[in-house]
Amino acid sequence: KGQFTLVPTQILFDIAEVREYGVTKDTDPDNWKRVELERYRDAAFRHFLAYLKNPSGVDDESAIPHLKHLACNIAFLCELESN
Repeated sequence: KGQFTLVPTQILFDIAEVREYGVTKDTDPDNWKRVELERYRDAAFRHFLAYLKNPSGVDDESAIPHLKHLACNIAFLCELESN
């Protein structure tokens, strides 16, 4: 069980925004499950560094804030490493 009412909901919307963008590039919504962990670790680190440099900065390709990309990469890692 989990007490999901304790989870801030904004992060869900942020991750969904990044996922929706990702699905426009790769129409397979489950493609993220077949990516090696190191790519998510590298991407998370890049977005974290970009966020630290400019907290209001956005990704050049998607125009979505780096912080939202970071959240999505962390979510992928949490899911994939839980198995």
